[in-house]
Amino acid sequence: MKHTNATKPNGNRPISIEVGGEPLGVVVREDGAYRFIAVRLNAFGIDGRRFDSVEAAREAARGAIAADHLA
Repeated sequence: MKHTNATKPNGNRPISIEVGGEPLGVVVREDGAYRFIAVRLNAFGIDGRRFDSVEAAREAARGAIAADHLA
């Protein structure tokens, strides 16, 4: 039996961003970019920012951790 109203699963799954084994947030694909959603207080400085790549988001998360350790 063929179902005509079956939908394709959403391929927009969150990608975890970890620094030093610590999860800091996730990125989700949005309008050709990756939006960062913080899950740890020390990453809230970049919460909501959009990045061109997952690696760019990871580098920004590393920077947020470094800035948090200097404060």
